[in-house]
Amino acid sequence: MKLGMIGLGRMGGNMARRLMQGGHQIVAFDRDPDAVAKLVADGAEGAASLVEVRGKLDSPAIWWVMLPAGAITEQTVAAIAEGAKAGDIVIDGGNSFYKDDIRRAKMLADRGLKYVDVGTSGGVWGLDRGYCMMIGGDDETMRLLDPVFETLAPGAGKIPRTPGRVHDKVDPRAEKGYIHAGPPGAGHFVKMVHNGIEYGLMQAYAEGFDILKSKSSDKLPEDERFDLNLTDIAEVWRRGSVISSWLLDLTAIALAKDSMLSQFSGHVADSGEGQWTIDAAMEEKVPANVLTAALFARYRSRIEHTFGDQVLSAMRFGFGGHTEIPQ
Repeated sequence: MKLGMIGLGRMGGNMARRLMQGGHQIVAFDRDPDAVAKLVADGAEGAASLVEVRGKLDSPAIWWVMLPAGAITEQTVAAIAEGAKAGDIVIDGGNSFYKDDIRRAKMLADRGLKYVDVGTSGGVWGLDRGYCMMIGGDDETMRLLDPVFETLAPGAGKIPRTPGRVHDKVDPRAEKGYIHAGPPGAGHFVKMVHNGIEYGLMQAYAEGFDILKSKSSDKLPEDERFDLNLTDIAEVWRRGSVISSWLLDLTAIALAKDSMLSQFSGHVADSGEGQWTIDAAMEEKVPANVLTAALFARYRSRIEHTFGDQVLSAMRFGFGGHTEIPQ
């Protein structure tokens, strides 16, 4: 299939490359001409404007917007809508707020356009590993775009099938690494909760390693002090432990490079989805004690930093290439 990729950053550029590796054609646009030039060198067709993108796409045109959530995505979707033709499809693969998706879908539907929201997880590793996707949109559009999603997804791989899952009676896409979550907005809602859970998991690891490191403190009785090797602890937990995970793998990698994580100050930013998850929990009157505490810990990290905050920063850099905000 042929589609326009709008936004060629850490995620958009590599997603475009994975699609091209899978036989799809990409028309690439970014405000940074160098980003376009790099993708053209990898086989994409470049464009200098959204108007030029539309002229190079088939009908219906497929636009994949991969930009930061907020004003820039809003403006880009509106600009695409101005030049789009009835039947064209606009995909938002960033981390937009799901209520914005619902509103945009209605706005585009009035113009005869389709809107799909794709919650995307996979970070800077996605080019090789594939991307886990949670998708909102109508059934017909979903079926049309299936070849695109199947290319981006990791596939079944070597992960054992889930015992008890009646595989011949359920949607096979989940095992491939993507789902049709529901109507517009549902994809980003599921991804939002995914990120809220991620905050909690990361905070648990961070606090655990902070406790381990602090066991050598001279504030403790001498015979109760342990000079623990955090690098080895992270490594052994990866192998057979019930708390093994990709996040722990990333922590082990970071500690192996520098056991003090000295390149990280521990100033931990957030994408906004943690707060949106807590907002949803409040709207639904669902207790979310761990997720709320994890979000507040990130806020606190911007005032004072602990080793645990450095662990959080290391994990964020590991999976998403997120660098700390200068203070």
